[in-house]
Amino acid sequence: MISVQEIQDSIHQEMTVFEEKFKDALKSDIALLDKIMHYVVKRKGKQIRPMFVFLVAKCLNREVKESTYTAASLIELLHTATLVHDDVVDDANERRGFFSVNALWKNKVAVLVGDYLLSRGLLVSVENNEFRQLQVISSTMKEMIEGELLQAEKARKLDITEEVYFEIIYQKTASLIAACCTVGALSVTKDEEAIARMKKFGELVGLAFQIKDDIFDYGDSDKIGKPTGNDIRERKMTLPLIYALKNSSDEVKRELINIVKNHNEEPAKIKIAIKHVVNAGGVKYAFDRMIDLKDEALKLLQELPDSDAKNALIGLVEYTVYRDK
Repeated sequence: MISVQEIQDSIHQEMTVFEEKFKDALKSDIALLDKIMHYVVKRKGKQIRPMFVFLVAKCLNREVKESTYTAASLIELLHTATLVHDDVVDDANERRGFFSVNALWKNKVAVLVGDYLLSRGLLVSVENNEFRQLQVISSTMKEMIEGELLQAEKARKLDITEEVYFEIIYQKTASLIAACCTVGALSVTKDEEAIARMKKFGELVGLAFQIKDDIFDYGDSDKIGKPTGNDIRERKMTLPLIYALKNSSDEVKRELINIVKNHNEEPAKIKIAIKHVVNAGGVKYAFDRMIDLKDEALKLLQELPDSDAKNALIGLVEYTVYRDK
């Protein structure tokens, strides 16, 4: 499998330019805010989402345009804002091995920082007359918020079906990957068929990406490098658990529901729940569904001309489903 480093190397120049433009978009005359923005930039992750923007653009046009950099900045501003807000909601003190913004500057400041990032995204799009990109991003923000609230509503009743699960993960995760691919395409072409195809590609990859995250929660925490069982603690009904509940004996089903409802803070009980889910084939079922989505997404790239960008984009899709953390 192609490594993340090899994928990044294929768009090294574009990512270097993007990082400077992204830093410029975060600058503020307020000393506290500027300090926090520097901290946010320093703790950036792999930047998978901007990579999707650039690779889709290069697959369709070989060369990126100024509009592509605006699109990548929009995506990263939105994504970073959601991470800052998520840490407040989840009362998380760490992210990517660093202290979270709310851990260092408290919740009030963190919420305002997230709001600032969202407002910068709006301004970047308007200042560059990228109103179609703004429409895509605004729609995506709406989808993501609705997905979070739908999941919160269903978590109280533990009545999520597989159909509702896919609706939730589309809104929460896949909509943003779809937006990456949509604005990447919009930045270099007016071909509506190509734009729609890349949006669908992003949706499928995004669904696979989230299923992979959900599978991690039923894995080995030592191998993954982070605690497992968090979804059970948070009463999240993900695909492995949904399948296990549907395909287990009444006795196991009752025990699983009891653990999720009443014992989701007890490590020993969580281990029992994880074992039941694995034994019922929940992880395998989720993995198979993920691979089907990945294969369906890659079929949409077959018509694109061969190029280094296409190979890297295929590699990025493979990475999303075979990554080990």
